[in-house]
Amino acid sequence: MNRSDVDPRSVAVIGMACRLPGASAPDALWALLRDAVDATSETPPDRYDVDALHSPQPRQGRIAARRGGYVDEVAEFDAGFFGMSATEATELDPQQRLLLMTAWDALEDAGQNPDRLAGSRSGVFVGNTRADHLELALRRGPDSVTAAQLNNFRSLLPARLSHFLDFRGPSIVVDTACSSSLVAVHQAVQSLRAGETPLALAAGVNVPLRPDEGLVLSHAGAMAADGRCKFGDAGADGYSPSDAVAVVVLKRLTDALADGDRIRAVIRGSAVGNDGRTSDSVLNPSLQGQLDVLRWAYEDAGVNPADVDYVEAHGAGSPALDPLELRALGEVLGAGRPAGRPLLVGSVKTNIGHAEAAGGTAGLIKTVLCLEHGQVPACLHLDTPNPGVDWDALPLTVPDKLLDLPVLGRPAVAGVGGQGSSALNAHVVLAQPDPRHMPPATEPDRGPYLLALSAHSPAALEALREAYVRYLRPGGAGASYALHDICHSAAARRRHHAHRLAVTGHTHEELAAALAGTPAPAAGGPLTAAAERYLAGGEPERATMSGTPGRCVPLPSYPWQTRRYWAGEEPDGGHRAQDGADLADRVLREHARTGFDDASGLTDIGIDSLAKLRIVVELAERCGQEIDPEELGGLRTVGELRQWTRTLQAAGR
Repeated sequence: MNRSDVDPRSVAVIGMACRLPGASAPDALWALLRDAVDATSETPPDRYDVDALHSPQPRQGRIAARRGGYVDEVAEFDAGFFGMSATEATELDPQQRLLLMTAWDALEDAGQNPDRLAGSRSGVFVGNTRADHLELALRRGPDSVTAAQLNNFRSLLPARLSHFLDFRGPSIVVDTACSSSLVAVHQAVQSLRAGETPLALAAGVNVPLRPDEGLVLSHAGAMAADGRCKFGDAGADGYSPSDAVAVVVLKRLTDALADGDRIRAVIRGSAVGNDGRTSDSVLNPSLQGQLDVLRWAYEDAGVNPADVDYVEAHGAGSPALDPLELRALGEVLGAGRPAGRPLLVGSVKTNIGHAEAAGGTAGLIKTVLCLEHGQVPACLHLDTPNPGVDWDALPLTVPDKLLDLPVLGRPAVAGVGGQGSSALNAHVVLAQPDPRHMPPATEPDRGPYLLALSAHSPAALEALREAYVRYLRPGGAGASYALHDICHSAAARRRHHAHRLAVTGHTHEELAAALAGTPAPAAGGPLTAAAERYLAGGEPERATMSGTPGRCVPLPSYPWQTRRYWAGEEPDGGHRAQDGADLADRVLREHARTGFDDASGLTDIGIDSLAKLRIVVELAERCGQEIDPEELGGLRTVGELRQWTRTLQAAGR
């Protein structure tokens, strides 16, 4: 429904997903924030040898902190889902792998079926500053450099996602240092407002794999010695580096309302700006630059700065930057603010560390969660307020406990700030969705309903079945949603894969029991016929799945079937097949993108020209003899490859 009272420039946040230290999803992030958890930890050995590099005293060539914010299982990836071989997955930058899975999670959270977006001008905007995986590969020497490293140039971060989803709009890497992902959000908003894109993914990705930047920042005195961000504290001594992948799905608010999307928050406006020559050095922060961007952002949003309830600050814990940022917020958002309603200011970096290029989208997701829950979590590690801040004069509060947002008879308003060492500042203005624009709750009816589930593999389908049992049972997340809406969302707002399951029932409990193995009485009629067509591979029929169209509601996310893929380790999980195994099977296990038999065509299972180059090198090593690439190029099927490799093995004996 297009509404005349909706600002046509507003942009809806309709979905989001993340992989952050201590939190693999937004709900887990909220639990971490609510419980005031510090999710930083000791640097894992697969990043670098912290024992060899750490020094408690500032020294050139040493790193100041032993800890930071690290994502669990950063090497895990579902290669089969994305049509990659084990070797391709191992060679691919973990940032790309994690972005693929997180973006898919965000689209599912948004209720956007990627098949219906394929071929559209949807855009991808990714904030990123690192290519550590590529840098490490190149450092191994000229003999280790292969054509496969073309896949790891930073431009491929958004491009691979656009290719997999068949998005044909803008596909852009944004690098403005630590403000990168918030600038990516700003660019996505501008693209949507201009009508260039109907839907946009805005993301931040940061996975540090090498210590180099930490060595530089330690020497500059910019890294916290204890590995913790202490925003606003007298003991703030720098930032703690952090992993993060964070994705938001954006759509024009008018379109989101017309399409019946779930509106998680509304972006009212945004602004970016450089400090110019308002500071004495390009690396020194400028008060004037921050004041300018704050004023521009709230002018763009049409929001009185005094009405802002909460700001997620850049909040890096810098002894130089924190006082400037707090002063700027106080001057712009404090002017005209009613007595007794101070501006609440916090920083997610005190929980998870500073995610550098991805810090802005991590902070934006936190802010959306604050607006949804009507609360602002405690800001950690603030024991002694920074004496460089005139706390008595500034009408702001940094919470030391979970606080409620004020209830003022209007949607709450929040800002998210980001600043880069590039002197590029960004600010995004968000608000709660107007309840007048939200669709009413679906009236319950008697059903019956058909729930259609699918996955890429039998194992994933089994995991999805178990997730829905938990979701539907009393106390599960789905118990609060109308069954009509659940079945509608599962049918109309998810991609439907090859492996399928369909059950019928009148209630949540009946569907849960059917999924658990106790079928409800057969529904008969149209539902049974629809289920049979669906299980045979047909598209779900919305009208017979759940009656009339319903609301989009949250559902269990896709259950990734991951394995560990890490440079220097065998792509099959750390062990090779026994030497007595068939050589063709051993090679294809690492390079084929799908299952195969002797009749399978090599091109059909993903053995392209690059894979053949890899196979030639591998066979030469295994067989100890020169391999003619043209011989391999002339093979067409797995059976032909098997016969050829047996001939090679016999010749090498």
